[in-house]
Amino acid sequence: RQLVSTLKAQVVGTPRWGNRARSSESPSRRASNSSSLAFQPAQQQRRRGQYLSRYSPAAWRQKVYETLNHAINSPPQSSGRAAVGGAHLAAGHLAVRRAGGFLCAQLLQRVKILHFSGASEKPTAAEPRPRKYKCGLSAPCPAKHLAFRLVSGAANVIGPKICLEDKMLISSVKNNVGRGLNIALVNGVTGELLDIKTFDMWAGDISDLLKFIRPLHEGTLVFVASFDDAATKMNDESRRLFEDLGSTAVKELAFRDSWVFVGAKGIENKSPFEQRMKNSKTNNKYEGWPESLEMDGCIPLRPPLEG
Repeated sequence: RQLVSTLKAQVVGTPRWGNRARSSESPSRRASNSSSLAFQPAQQQRRRGQYLSRYSPAAWRQKVYETLNHAINSPPQSSGRAAVGGAHLAAGHLAVRRAGGFLCAQLLQRVKILHFSGASEKPTAAEPRPRKYKCGLSAPCPAKHLAFRLVSGAANVIGPKICLEDKMLISSVKNNVGRGLNIALVNGVTGELLDIKTFDMWAGDISDLLKFIRPLHEGTLVFVASFDDAATKMNDESRRLFEDLGSTAVKELAFRDSWVFVGAKGIENKSPFEQRMKNSKTNNKYEGWPESLEMDGCIPLRPPLEG
């Protein structure tokens, strides 16, 4: 119905009378005679390949509207889409020939396309968006696992993020990020947050980081996300402590490298949750900094220690 109303407005509002003999009568006289000329047949004459209309302008517009209305709203005789289109096209072409209008043929051409494309059918519902789970993961974590997502800082502008079990532990919105290393400690048995701290690795004191890592208890999970520079103040002891937590990239961590890491105190093997992006003038995404890193996954909780 909306299409019919639109097409009717187009036909009535912008008539094209290129195929109709122009009259020399004044507008007022033509208006007075329009009612008497309605549907009065005239002998069809062929002039320069164009047909003269058999109807007055008002009657011609009404005929076009009726033709379009019939072509669109007539009920289909078959459930097949091709049959629907064929039946409507046959009726439409016959009506067009009777109406004798080039514009009507053009408009019905649009109707044909709409019918063949299934415009008369009800629109299908939009596909549902992919479901997101804790911390934006694409799949849920198994039972007794912690969902996490780490995002390193972007240059020295956008701060890092640490999400655990759908709770944002560290972010610029929480106003608890800092240049250097952003670290969150979590109980590996219960998943409880223990502590959050940042360590300036450009102008800070490395002893603060050492005092924070040395006394960790067995099974403590360590979440690390870098921001700006994470390596300038690194020394051999601090690198060794991170290696004991399962890191393999910390020994090569250099000035302004991007780094995300999840380790644990007492881990037997190397951690599978670690990424490092080297600071390279030829490959840096930002001027002077590599691109930000993003890592997510599921970490199994440790069983309680015996005794």
